Amino acid sequence: MSKSTSKKSKSKASSKQAGAKKLNPVILIVGLAIVAIALFVFLRPAPVAEGVADFSDEELVSSAEPLRISPDVFNKRFVGDGADYYLLDVRTPSEFASGQIAGADNISVTDLESRVSELPTDKPIVVYCRSGNRSAQAANILKQAGFTGVYDLGGINSWQSAGNPVCTNC
Repeated sequence: MSKSTSKKSKSKASSKQAGAKKLNPVILIVGLAIVAIALFVFLRPAPVAEGVADFSDEELVSSAEPLRISPDVFNKRFVGDGADYYLLDVRTPSEFASGQIAGADNISVTDLESRVSELPTDKPIVVYCRSGNRSAQAANILKQAGFTGVYDLGGINSWQSAGNPVCTNC
């Protein structure tokens, strides 16, 4: 083998090694897209059930999946229609004492699993927290415990932003 052929072979081999160190941009983009889709699927908030106002009381109690509802839907369907429901604030006791939605009981999400026996099984349960994260956790805890008719109102922040009142010791 001549020296020039040997040098070409060496330069091809070294360029292959250098190419192996570089990430293929297409693979990188596809990988990032897969991660983004997975995050969207697993971390997205529960869908807002705008049609809840059309459900009968039986359908509300039997709904198998926790549904995210807006303050407007909660006011129309539960408060306005006089439906029998249980309102659960899953914030800490100190957060609850600073202001809550009228009629709410307080069980912190950290205590919820050990206290599910205290909750009614014959009516819808509407849960809320400060921002909507803990209420989503609570709704899933209740679903896993076998509860149906669970509704996630989200956070008291969005409740107040929509112009709804909060009270203390009510």
